[in-house]
Amino acid sequence: MVFSSLTFLCVFLPVVFIVYQVLPGLKSKNALLIIASLFFYAYGEPVYVVLMIVSTIINWLFGLLVVNNKYQKLFVILSIIANLGFLAIFKYADFFVETINNVFESNFELPNIALPIGISFYTFQAMSYVIDVYRGVVNKQKNYFYVLLYISFFPQLIAGPIVKYKDIEKQLNDRHATIDDITSGLIRFCVGLAKKVLIANTMGQIVDAIYASNQNEINICVAWIAALCYIMQIYFDFCAYSDMAIGMAKIFGFHFKENFNYPYISTSIKEFWRRWHISLSTWFRDYLYIPLGGNRKGRPRTAINKVIVFACCGLWHGASWTFLVWGLLHGLALMLEDYIPIKKLPKALGFIYTLLIVTILFVIFRADTLSNAGFMLSQMFTGFHFEESCVSLGLSMLTPLNITTFIFAIVAAFKVGQVLYVKTLKGHVCIQCILALVLLVLCILTLSGGGYNPFIYFRF
Repeated sequence: MVFSSLTFLCVFLPVVFIVYQVLPGLKSKNALLIIASLFFYAYGEPVYVVLMIVSTIINWLFGLLVVNNKYQKLFVILSIIANLGFLAIFKYADFFVETINNVFESNFELPNIALPIGISFYTFQAMSYVIDVYRGVVNKQKNYFYVLLYISFFPQLIAGPIVKYKDIEKQLNDRHATIDDITSGLIRFCVGLAKKVLIANTMGQIVDAIYASNQNEINICVAWIAALCYIMQIYFDFCAYSDMAIGMAKIFGFHFKENFNYPYISTSIKEFWRRWHISLSTWFRDYLYIPLGGNRKGRPRTAINKVIVFACCGLWHGASWTFLVWGLLHGLALMLEDYIPIKKLPKALGFIYTLLIVTILFVIFRADTLSNAGFMLSQMFTGFHFEESCVSLGLSMLTPLNITTFIFAIVAAFKVGQVLYVKTLKGHVCIQCILALVLLVLCILTLSGGGYNPFIYFRF
């Protein structure tokens, strides 16, 4: 478990920021960030900070060994095996054993190993560092503590974005946070927090309530309410964390790349993945798709490579058949787009096609089991029954607060909000600060009345 939201907002982040500003010299500031990051991660489950430190030491050592060494290729392979081994043990052990039991009707006991929070994110960062050193993209880092800070930096530690070492290599020992950086970073953080607390959490309550209902209460209307609210929940939940991470990093002088670029305005699945979770899609492109041959070996091989990559992408999200099927279907959609002239469709049709596919596949992503996903999808297209229980459940979801929140979600998700911002608020920093403060107060008041509000991607 990590800090409660209020503890993080009102104690941890302000204290770290103030001490950071007071400390002289970058070495002492880096030391503070390392200590704060390890404390942040260790809070509640100290044993797993040891795992993360072991991972950073192993990858730092491999980073030294993959340069000017006749066995450098062997060492980079061993580093990949070691990192994937951590994931296999701590994330996929139960899935492997359960699958074996189902296939061979065996009765092996499940390991029941608790999943270390954020392991998928920091493992991918560590792998990219070693591979980039091997490729000569970045220089090996002789100072272990720079590698530790790169991997453990608390703003992006547990839910991304996945930062490549080459993007912050220079910032580790030469950075400055100007007043403008701090101001824009705090505004970005407050906007991200509002996306999570005011939009994603509200949408999530609707989705959770529907998925917890009896199946005889779910018809076509209820199923579509759940599906549409979930695409808003997952977008604003994850986009919010990315905004908060980018904003927090900026107040400490780090500049992270964007992780989302209005994915729901896409007119193809290919475009969707250029806009959705950009750090993950580019990671798979650079470290799996291109090494598999990319699009250099003909269309059939390209199609196969895409399916392989997205199968891995699905499994990265979780040890479940729902995630695997979700990834495979995205890979198949991308494969089909290589043969079907989607780009020639009118933009409106391309937009409808993409949003429909994304919405349907996110139903599979959200469902606990494939059978549950199948039921929800069947109700979305064939659930033409309107018993009193179905109507009652549907109407109970359509409260003024829920409807207003959904409208705000549409405005923000489909770039309308960005257009309004450019026309009304861009350049007016004082007004932005006041609005950010209002959002912060609203979020604190909302959080004070509730419990723990985990991000969806904490479990990946």
